[in-house]
Amino acid sequence: MLDRLLSMEVFVAVVNDGTFTAAAERFGLSRPMVGKHVQSLEERLGTRLLVRTTRRQHLTEAGRQYYLQCREVLARIAEIDEETRLFGQQVRGHLRISAPVTFGSLRVAPALSEFMERYPQVSVELAVSDHLADLVEEGYDALIRIGALHEDNLVARPLEPYRMMMCAAPSYLARKGVPASTADLAGHACLGLTAWRGERGWTLGGEPAFGNSRFVSNNGQSLKAVAIAGGGIVMQPEVLLADALADGRLVEILAHELPPPKPMHLMYRRDRLASPKLAALVEFLLARFGAKT
Repeated sequence: MLDRLLSMEVFVAVVNDGTFTAAAERFGLSRPMVGKHVQSLEERLGTRLLVRTTRRQHLTEAGRQYYLQCREVLARIAEIDEETRLFGQQVRGHLRISAPVTFGSLRVAPALSEFMERYPQVSVELAVSDHLADLVEEGYDALIRIGALHEDNLVARPLEPYRMMMCAAPSYLARKGVPASTADLAGHACLGLTAWRGERGWTLGGEPAFGNSRFVSNNGQSLKAVAIAGGGIVMQPEVLLADALADGRLVEILAHELPPPKPMHLMYRRDRLASPKLAALVEFLLARFGAKT
């Protein structure tokens, strides 16, 4: 038994193209096979659709009605196919992302709000942590990594480098003076991060540069708050200090002595980029945070 849908397509082509031969060429069939398709429809319907002579063919009244309805049916089938194809390409589903605490909280999280507004069928889980997340083992779709890369099985797209800043409140600088060099830091209150204990601490120009550290914390926001209150000099990421610098609560110092910016990358599995949701996320984050060339 011949495929009914194909027979309908062949019949419409015969009417549109005017001849069995033209329809045969369109479908890569023999002329007799085109005739069999039309005959199959006529037998199924119990009526003639085409009147054929040696020189011409024309539709019967039933054939005309059937032709018009076949065109509508085939057009609708094409629409359904396209709708289904596009549905499969829609940006939808759940995304799991890992990012460093400060950058993730202050930059990535607000950006993801805009991303979800743009793609309402996407839900997002953002894990902020400064430990080196394992994308595969922990089941993330993407992660943002600051510093040297160790995985060679992931795609790593460069983001804007992660820059540090050194700042202090105007009240502190008025009271203690503005350090002119790293050597002057020895006489200042340098707010310390707990993670720096036992390490070299503040490293500027390749040399230790850590003054009196009466206050330490494991949280950069706490160090920022103490600095704004006039408690000392803070060295933290630009992303954390930028707002206080912009409104004058903090003043940047020793910009020429800062450590070089750290590289930052967006990382994901190469074989997952075919996923519309991940492709959209990568495009969005690169447009927002990607390294400028």
